[in-house]
Amino acid sequence: MPHETAVPVSPAPTASAGPSAGPSASGPVADAYDLVVVGGGVAGLSVAWRAARRGLRVAAADPAPASGASHAAAGMLAPVSEVTYTEEPLLRLGLASLARWPAFAAELAADSGLGADALDYRTDGTLEVAFGSDDLAALDELAAFMGVLGLPVERLTGRECRRLEPMLAPAVRGGLLAREDAWVDPRRVTAALLAALERRGVPVVRARATALERSGGTVTGVRLAPAAGAGTGGGTAPGRGGSGEGAGGDRVLRGDRVVLATGAWSGTALEGLPAEALPPVRPVKGQIMRLRSAQPVLSRCVRGAVHGARVYLVPRGDGELVLGATQEELGFDTRVTAGGLWELLRDARELVPGVTELEVADVTAGLRPGTPDNLPLVGPSALPGLLMATGHHRGGVLLAPLTADLLLEESGDPEGLAALCSPLRFQEHRSQEQS
Repeated sequence: MPHETAVPVSPAPTASAGPSAGPSASGPVADAYDLVVVGGGVAGLSVAWRAARRGLRVAAADPAPASGASHAAAGMLAPVSEVTYTEEPLLRLGLASLARWPAFAAELAADSGLGADALDYRTDGTLEVAFGSDDLAALDELAAFMGVLGLPVERLTGRECRRLEPMLAPAVRGGLLAREDAWVDPRRVTAALLAALERRGVPVVRARATALERSGGTVTGVRLAPAAGAGTGGGTAPGRGGSGEGAGGDRVLRGDRVVLATGAWSGTALEGLPAEALPPVRPVKGQIMRLRSAQPVLSRCVRGAVHGARVYLVPRGDGELVLGATQEELGFDTRVTAGGLWELLRDARELVPGVTELEVADVTAGLRPGTPDNLPLVGPSALPGLLMATGHHRGGVLLAPLTADLLLEESGDPEGLAALCSPLRFQEHRSQEQS
């Protein structure tokens, strides 16, 4: 199949297109669009916003935008400190997207009208610490691996770690400082994206996608349930919002291209999407806790291993501290459990004992969209007219700028990154298995 090209640029509707032009629109404001984005998480909204900035006519659809995995995420932009031995391709993607974040954040802050500090975007790095002797040995091995990869990290003693972060426990044995890592508040990012879309007159339709519209084998739009639902965002799975009315009452958003950006629900059946083109995406549950104090407890992200268990603490400028996250293969289960929260607090307390004195502000569970190789699915699918922006697993916030760039071909692909996350890689694998 020939490679899909970027969506052709056409004049975009202005914000004066009518009363339904803003993000609370309950229906389309035009007969057809250059791009229709299905999914209102950070990936889908980023694609819609960047496309609108290019002058494309864009619409998005989601029963509850910004309320799925993006709402639960901690927002670490940390490809260096999150590197693992078997995921060097993911590291390449993460570093490329991290380099795009300063411009992405500045442009989004300006477009949203919310101000330079709207995203709580911070670049103070990540401190990876070790608690016990086994954890310290693993940290030394990780430091050696990072050195082979040429990643900029500094090996610190326990005392040096506590000098940077005085609230760390005396038992912390050592650490690695990744100064180039950053972080952001995903809830502020999605709020800014929605505001930016509203200012550009892009409708974000509060409705669930029920089917792809096709003509001659090419995707030409998406059919929506006739009423906004009460789902938790980002999904197209049956029963996740919208009413059950038949096709006669459904609405259709027509577009030259359709982007599937429905996160963990991308792998569920959607009418008009053949089984062989269904992306291999599964939900990976993560429970997360937000604490609050009058003053910030930490000045940078702290990640650690406590007797082999992983935990991270992400500070916000307003005194919030995010603890995360469990990783559970439990399907679409979004229950917050006592055991999950206990594990988070138990491990976080070993690193920063003072966390048990903080107020509990929020607990939630999100569903990360995982893939078999932990790489995202970004680009043309096997179905003409259908693009994908999903499967980001734990890196959706980090990879948002790169996802939009690759999907819209904004800056070309001099680094050869598109092939790493092409949805066609699984299609080719299936063909090899059948031959």
